[in-house]
Amino acid sequence: MTQDEEDKDTLSRRKFIKNSGLVAGGVVGGSLLGGLLTNQFTSGPKTQTKNIEDHEALQHARVFFNRKKDFDTLAAATECILPEDDLGPGAILLGVPYFIDKQLAGSWGTNAKEYMRDPFYQDEQVIDYEHKDTPQDKSGPNTSTKAPTPTPRYQTRLNRGEMFLQGVRQINEVSKEKFDDPFTKLAEEDQIEILQAFENGEVPMTGVSSITFFNFLLQMTLEGAYADPVYGGNKDMMGWKMKEYPGPRMAYLDEIDKDEFILKEPKSLREYQG
Repeated sequence: MTQDEEDKDTLSRRKFIKNSGLVAGGVVGGSLLGGLLTNQFTSGPKTQTKNIEDHEALQHARVFFNRKKDFDTLAAATECILPEDDLGPGAILLGVPYFIDKQLAGSWGTNAKEYMRDPFYQDEQVIDYEHKDTPQDKSGPNTSTKAPTPTPRYQTRLNRGEMFLQGVRQINEVSKEKFDDPFTKLAEEDQIEILQAFENGEVPMTGVSSITFFNFLLQMTLEGAYADPVYGGNKDMMGWKMKEYPGPRMAYLDEIDKDEFILKEPKSLREYQG
């Protein structure tokens, strides 16, 4: 091989390494890193706009719910809890369903950091100190035969993802049995009636009380509406704008002693991260 041919061969290999993303002793996806290395200084407005659109598409992509009808039922339930009105957008426009979807796909949904061994108690024993005629055993005070009260603690072998899947599907089943239509097609008052049945513990669920499921659904709807947008909800910080909340601020040293009320535009964590 001549010197000229060797130089061409070396150049060709360098080009291949650059475009295939073979760096720091590891192989990274060539189409991604190669494009990044060769085009990072040539991105124009069109590329930036496309990146924004791609980011929006990723924020509105399901990562936990495989079945669209399950996700649509969840969305309708959250909108029923936080509907759109004259004061501002509802849960769907705020992106709450996607917020819940992302939380269920992560460690929160799998209960990765929690103790999940039995025994599990779905109710508590009611202690009655008033009735003297109730037999008393050796272990403690008198106990009555009153109906047990639901425990506020998380007491089920189901993780939150499994609970939400069962709960959302049960919402649809109750809707079909009671109104002969899926939940998404019901009038608002009928949807409220079904959710109230879950809230009151009137709907049977396997391994968990419907009250527990409803409380989590309510909690996550509110969190999705007002959490930082980086988590997938509170789209365009509209939840904060409704409450005139400025978002997380590093300090208020410049304004803390001022007498007049200061209205600030909200800022997300993303703005501090660049």
